[in-house]
Amino acid sequence: MAVKTDAIGKTYPAVTYAVGREKVREYAWAVGETNPLYVDVEAARGAGYADVVAPPMFAVVYAGRAVTPALFDPEVGINFANMLHAGQEFEWGPLVVAGDEVSTTTTVRDISERGGMGFYELVTESRNQRDETVCTGIWRQIVRGAGEP
Repeated sequence: MAVKTDAIGKTYPAVTYAVGREKVREYAWAVGETNPLYVDVEAARGAGYADVVAPPMFAVVYAGRAVTPALFDPEVGINFANMLHAGQEFEWGPLVVAGDEVSTTTTVRDISERGGMGFYELVTESRNQRDETVCTGIWRQIVRGAGEP
């Protein structure tokens, strides 16, 4: 059985994430960030930001949940038990700060099969409340045994 390709181009409804100050701080501390803009409100405001600034990879927090519907969509056909995360790339726009509301849409960009494995590429676009693209992400998954019955 070959991988399903009918879902290429499918876009999922936007998922909105309200960026909270403590979530930004918790993330920064968890990943070992030391930049005071990420944890100190006064430092962030002194640098011209409205609140603490989210580290760039905080994108996985606000965009990650928007990817989930595609991963479990029967039309996409990913066998989650055999899925490997193959990588991701991000392109950032304006910085995200606490208080922002970020809406992310996910689109299935490509599905292919090679060597009995399925290759899935999803693209997320995250926009803030000012309709600025704050991050575009490419999420790649490989599914072992995708060509098996």
